[in-house]
Amino acid sequence: MRTKKSPIDAVLFDFDGTLTRPGGIDFPSIKKEIGCPPDQPVLEFIDALRDPEDRRRAHEILDRRESESAERCEPGLDAESTVRYLKSLGLGVGLLTRNRRSSIETALKNFKDLDISDFDPVITRDDPIAPKPSPEGVLFAADRWKTDPERIMVVGDFHFDMEAGGRAGAVTVFFVSGISGNGLESKSDFIIHRLSELKPIARSLAPLPAGKLPNDLLQEIMRRIAPEDPNILISPDVGEDVAAVLMTSNDVLVLKSDPITFASDSISEYAVIVNANDIVTVGAEPLWFLATLLLPAGGLTNCAQVFAVISALHAICRKWGITFCGGHTEITDAVNRPVISGMIAGTVARNRLIEKRNMRPGDKVLVTKGVAVEGTAIIARDFEERLAVHGVTPEEIGEAEKLLNSIEIITEARIASENTGVTAMHDVTEGGVATAVEELSLAGGHGIRIDFEQIPVLPVTRLFCDALELDPLGLIGSGSLLICCRPDRCGDLIRSVARAGILISVIGEIREPGTGVAAYESGVPSEWPRFEADEITRLFAKP
Repeated sequence: MRTKKSPIDAVLFDFDGTLTRPGGIDFPSIKKEIGCPPDQPVLEFIDALRDPEDRRRAHEILDRRESESAERCEPGLDAESTVRYLKSLGLGVGLLTRNRRSSIETALKNFKDLDISDFDPVITRDDPIAPKPSPEGVLFAADRWKTDPERIMVVGDFHFDMEAGGRAGAVTVFFVSGISGNGLESKSDFIIHRLSELKPIARSLAPLPAGKLPNDLLQEIMRRIAPEDPNILISPDVGEDVAAVLMTSNDVLVLKSDPITFASDSISEYAVIVNANDIVTVGAEPLWFLATLLLPAGGLTNCAQVFAVISALHAICRKWGITFCGGHTEITDAVNRPVISGMIAGTVARNRLIEKRNMRPGDKVLVTKGVAVEGTAIIARDFEERLAVHGVTPEEIGEAEKLLNSIEIITEARIASENTGVTAMHDVTEGGVATAVEELSLAGGHGIRIDFEQIPVLPVTRLFCDALELDPLGLIGSGSLLICCRPDRCGDLIRSVARAGILISVIGEIREPGTGVAAYESGVPSEWPRFEADEITRLFAKP
């Protein structure tokens, strides 16, 4: 069995026996009625008949018997849910069959949640395309989808399906649906025994959206690389943004790395602050910073630009008491804009390390500032014209631009670290507060209740999101810190943070062990939103 790992853009299904229950068409009986030998395919036999009247009669029998079978057709197990899942991944879904289109339309009437409109293209023997095992149908679909054949997955239960896909260079999946493999195991890229088994295959090969790796995939990867060193106190996992290493009986080294990949005149500030934000969420002090600078080649970078970036890194490190230790600088055609991969190390005493697994039922969940602070600033700086079209004033845009100065959570995290009632902290980044709360639940191993009406959304953020049809809960949010605190110490925490001039709000509480977010709107259960990609990406995707 071969395995291909290049991304796919679409899935091309066989129909009979693949999306339907096997045995729908009685081919042995049809062959007998037509006079086709058992070991010959029907269409090829009919086309080889010399007498036009014999061909007409044979086609008439085939069409009639096929139509009768289509009336009795039943959806295959997991067929509808699998197709829906593939479409949810953004993959194209089509049909490639040796049947007539009318038979497919008739058969799909027996499906509950699918019809012919869910497939595009639908390639049948009515089309002027050589039938399987010819690769023409796969190549036609590739042209229709504007992609390469290698980025198509062909799924079927017969060797014609595998031959057509293989000859076109597509990824092939053989569906064993009650028949023997007939050697197809060695000719297929994948073998499945239930259609639902196609879901993880497609998930692993579907192109990933821009942004952080989705949590479900990250969790699967983390399980495979769990470190065995007993001195690792905080291991890689969803919601864990740092590594903590026990150096002595009372000294913990905390490590963090994060790249800044978007274009910004404040890229150096982002590189330092984004990394330092995570360090302070475990109670540590950020002390040493290193940076890998990748700058575009082809005459796009000069010495003055390099000096400006490095000088800015040094200045922002000094502002926060961090030593800039160096790193690496390279001019490369691997990037088309500056990229900074920052790395910070810090320290904390073992008994002051704040680990998310310390959260307990009843802990209050608080958030500082308002949600989507960073996203609001980015929108103001990069989408001023689009905001103006919706009536947003220059004064409102200017107010939002100033929020870029609020993306650090170092101040409030240092205050929270001094409060012995604080059990966990997590900063909000890509995917907004909605994703951050889920990550906090996963890392802490407890369910979380959130009250929607308690989540603070700054007026300018609400204004921007309403104008551009964005959900502020899914908008990138550096500058906001989630804090879990024992109820009896919560008042002290709120007063201490407020004295520093920082807004802080109670938005929920920790529930029993487990995972998940229980959301409420005015006391009524409501669905907690999930975002595969940050809301900000929708703006960059629009013209």
